[in-house]
Amino acid sequence: QVQLVESGGGLVQAGGSLRLSCAASGRTFSSYAMAWFRQAPGKEREFLAAIMWSATNYADSVKGRFTISRDNAKNTVYLQMNSLKPEDTAAYYCAARGGLARVVLSTLARDYDYWGQGTQVTVSS
Repeated sequence: QVQLVESGGGLVQAGGSLRLSCAASGRTFSSYAMAWFRQAPGKEREFLAAIMWSATNYADSVKGRFTISRDNAKNTVYLQMNSLKPEDTAAYYCAARGGLARVVLSTLARDYDYWGQGTQVTVSS
């Protein structure tokens, strides 16, 4: 069982930056694929970025603005968000997927086994 706890959300002006953190429990964190998704009211959950070992994958909507990284010593994955826009307003979720024998950076929410409770990001215009 893996528990994920997000932090770092808040209110920011358009053009600003935030860094989200996701702290994970478990001794095999380094072997998990980790991802960030977001969900705005009335919309489906949207893939943003994923990381496993040193491989990364990004949604086109955030490529060049958001950066995913991880610190295996701290069991933590990060999402650095720059040049934020009002349309980035959403609840942001961290997700984990284990049991992988090779790098798999899925963009599908259903492929991830564990989820955090979410952290709200609000970008004002």
